[in-house]
Amino acid sequence: MKEVVSIIKEQFQNWGIIWRISHYEDQASYQNHYLGLAWEYLYPLIQIGIYWIVFSNGFKKGATNGGVSYLMWMVIGITPWFFMNRSVLDGSKSIYQRVNMVSKMKFPVSVLPSIKIMGNLNAFWTMLIFSIALGFFNGIYPSFAWLQWIYYFFAMVCLMFALSVFNSTVSVLVRDWQILLQSIMRMLFYLSGVLFNFQTNGFPAAFVRILQLNPFFYVINGFRQSMFNEGKIWDQPVLTLVFWGIVLFVLLVGSHLHYKFRSRFVDMI
Repeated sequence: MKEVVSIIKEQFQNWGIIWRISHYEDQASYQNHYLGLAWEYLYPLIQIGIYWIVFSNGFKKGATNGGVSYLMWMVIGITPWFFMNRSVLDGSKSIYQRVNMVSKMKFPVSVLPSIKIMGNLNAFWTMLIFSIALGFFNGIYPSFAWLQWIYYFFAMVCLMFALSVFNSTVSVLVRDWQILLQSIMRMLFYLSGVLFNFQTNGFPAAFVRILQLNPFFYVINGFRQSMFNEGKIWDQPVLTLVFWGIVLFVLLVGSHLHYKFRSRFVDMI
């Protein structure tokens, strides 16, 4: 537990560095493109258009519970997914890509995953605003339930931090982990309720209960419930305990591995 406290303390102590480097990397990534940072926001919008055409029209998914359009239902779910998917994949290679740079200066390696998470927040906020605007056109207006987004956002960031600390360390130890992780995230895209409403489309109850244990599903479903005022955080105490149990376990294991091997990262790479 001391390792977890220590690694969290490093994030707060280097908050300014995390913000400045993430902002710089965002600009550097698109400096040679004509549209620049606009691609950070255009790409997810293009993806949403493709999914809507294929799964709403092609597979006739239509409306969901309560008369909510499939587009609205999908957008509010895909907003946190895009952020989590990119944060997991970018965070997993954060140490491997930058360890040579930080080895030459006094710089805590543990903040590298946080830089990637911070860098992906701009696109997340843009997508969330787009979701709210789309909601207005669908007759969905602000309610007290939207305040739950604060909790689910905090839960999402904690999950991303725990996974990034773990994955970034394992990716240095086992180079094949990065490739395997990409396949896992592709599978989770379909098993996290991003495109399909497992709870209302006739899937077996036992199958749905297993899917609900997925921490990605917990966050995505939480954003939807808050948007459509369909439930409260305390309505599912077991799933909440399972989610935070997974986050704490991954963070404990990731922090232990990180501190055990951080002094040898340069030699391993």
